[in-house]
Amino acid sequence: MTAWRDFEQAEPDFARRVRALFDAHRHKTIATVRADGSPRISGIETAFEDGELAFGSMPDARKGADLRRDPRFALHSATIDPVEGDEAKWPGEAKISGRAIAAGLIAEGPDGELFHADIAEVVHTHLDDKATVLIVEWWTPAHGLRRVDRA
Repeated sequence: MTAWRDFEQAEPDFARRVRALFDAHRHKTIATVRADGSPRISGIETAFEDGELAFGSMPDARKGADLRRDPRFALHSATIDPVEGDEAKWPGEAKISGRAIAAGLIAEGPDGELFHADIAEVVHTHLDDKATVLIVEWWTPAHGLRRVDRA
């Protein structure tokens, strides 16, 4: 299993940038797999707690049922549009995919199930300093950090 702390230790600067994008806004989006194999998109909140990326599901919610049946997920940070004329300051967007590991019931706050992320891939898409090149950086436990520049 690859916990957030493992990714953070492997690539601290990259992890800091990705976490800043996830922490910048309360609401994110998660994709899960429905029973028929089709994708489901749901709103979600996440937290970085004790070296884990954690997220929850309310009782009887479809995303929780999806994750219990098929733990694959893709999580997307909130997306903001670049400011026209100042695109180089756009922080980009981040994605994390992997498998959700059931971690029991949520201890504080509303009732629900808690999941921790077993991370398979982390992606940060952003622009270069001149806003002329799209940069896609991604990390996997097997291959480490890689980068593609797209002009």
